[in-house]
Amino acid sequence: MAIHRSPLRTALLFGLSVLSALCFVLVRPDPDGTPPLLVLMLGVATGSAAVGWGLFVRHRRQLISSLQDRAARAEAEAELRAEQAQRSARDDIAREIHDVLGHRLSLLSLHAGALEYRPGAPPEDVARAAAVIRENAHQALQDLREVVGVLRAPVGQAPQPTSADLPRLLAESRLAGMSVALHEEVEGPLPDPLGRTVYRIVQESLTNARRHAPGSAVTVALNGRPGVGLDLEVSNDLAVPPVRAEAKTTAGRGLLGLRERVSLAQGRLDYGRREDGGWRVAVWLPWPS
Repeated sequence: MAIHRSPLRTALLFGLSVLSALCFVLVRPDPDGTPPLLVLMLGVATGSAAVGWGLFVRHRRQLISSLQDRAARAEAEAELRAEQAQRSARDDIAREIHDVLGHRLSLLSLHAGALEYRPGAPPEDVARAAAVIRENAHQALQDLREVVGVLRAPVGQAPQPTSADLPRLLAESRLAGMSVALHEEVEGPLPDPLGRTVYRIVQESLTNARRHAPGSAVTVALNGRPGVGLDLEVSNDLAVPPVRAEAKTTAGRGLLGLRERVSLAQGRLDYGRREDGGWRVAVWLPWPS
């Protein structure tokens, strides 16, 4: 009873056994003259030992069962955490490859398109464009190696772009024929994680401007200070030539990556058409004091 039933039923049965033992020693005393109290105490002790052992076995089985359940839940939770970490790692890889290679390949597409639409260009212009294409192809391979190196390197030991690399990024876009202006009013250097987020947002915005609004002028504005936050706005004028049809097939992926980056940084993202027909991406990012 103590092993297979609840403690309440066991206590009731034990109480009945003590009561029956008491009635027995009173109604049928021992003919050898053994004191009734001694007989009663012996019966109670024997019953108590049986009940105690049964309760011990019951609680031990319950403990083992609970430990097995807990181990099963822990294993399931560990598998779930591993799956979530794997999914997060895949998303990080996808964002890095999209941001890094998308920027570089858009430059290649721009210069290759110029050669395609100007077959009769002077030889020096063709040679200059070919040199830029070769340089950007080499740089794309180098960027891919850096992304792979970041994935393989221990956390915190791989070099990452920061806001200090923005002038070089804008210079590459100007070399590709884009009109890019930078307005910066920032009090103090940006922390590395914040600077990296800013760099990737500007990089993706420039890539989208080249892809969806070729020929438009782009303005990058940065202002903020520690404790208040950082405001970043990338806007472009209305594109002079029409948007190419093939560009529409990839629309939305870049904005999805921007939304994920800003969300991870606990910031806010706003984008949309301007009144003059241009495009605007506005981001607020927290800047700890």
